[in-house]
Amino acid sequence: MTSRLLMPYRSAGRAARSDVRRVARPPEVRGSTRATEILDWTDPGVTALVNRVRGRASAPETLRVAHGIIAREIRPVYSVEDRRRVSTTLRLGRGSCSQRMAVLEAVARAVGIRTRVRGLLVDGVFWYPRFPRLKPLVPRQVLLAWPEFRLEGAWVPIGELFGKGGGDGFTNRGGETLFDAVARTTVDWSGATACGATGGGCDLSAQVQTDLGHFDSRDALFARHGQTLCFAARTVTEPVLGRWSAGS
Repeated sequence: MTSRLLMPYRSAGRAARSDVRRVARPPEVRGSTRATEILDWTDPGVTALVNRVRGRASAPETLRVAHGIIAREIRPVYSVEDRRRVSTTLRLGRGSCSQRMAVLEAVARAVGIRTRVRGLLVDGVFWYPRFPRLKPLVPRQVLLAWPEFRLEGAWVPIGELFGKGGGDGFTNRGGETLFDAVARTTVDWSGATACGATGGGCDLSAQVQTDLGHFDSRDALFARHGQTLCFAARTVTEPVLGRWSAGS
C-alpha cells in the first residue's frame, strides 16, 4: 500500500475516488503575465536570468534557450516545497522538477508570454522507479502543475515546447526528470501522442487519475488543492529530499 498519512486531507480524500478522471472546470482560463508569490519575476535574481534570454528571434526560441540554461545551472533534486519562490530556487541553484518548471514560467511571464498550468493528480506508482526502497512512503497521488505557454495564438504545453513527436518517451528512471525530458521527447498527459520504437512511449495519460483542469497560475492551483505532502511531512522530509539529487 502507499501512504495517505503524508498527504493533505483533501488529497487523501480524493485518493479514494480515483475512478473520477475529470472535474468541473470553467470553459476558458486565459492565464497571465503578472508576477505572483511563486513566480516572482520582478526579483533581481530572476531579472538577471531573463536578461540572458532577451532578444531571441521568437517567443518559442526564448523559452527553449531559457530551458537549456535552467537545465544546466539548476541541479535537479527531490524538493517537496512546490510553493517555493522562483527567486529562492535560483539562489539555491537546485530545485525539483516542479520548481524548475516554475522558473521557466517566470521567465515567460517576464518577457510577456502568458502562462497557465494544468492540474493533474498522477498515480504515485509512476514514481516507484525513483524510490524502489521507499515505495510504502510514496503518496497515493502526486499533484502536478503542468505549465502551458501562449505561443503564436495557441496554448503549448511544456511537453511540446521542443516540438511534437520523436524520442522514446519518459521512463521516470535515472537522473532525467520530466523537466529535462521535454527537450528530447514529447511528454503528453492527454493521450494524443504516440512515439518511440515500441509505440506510446510519450503517452502518459494512463498515469493520470484526475484532471483538475486549468488554472491561471500554479499559485491558484496549490491554493485550491494544496500540495502533495502535508505540512508536517514537508517539514520532516525537505531537509533531506531538498538536497537529494535526482537519480542518485
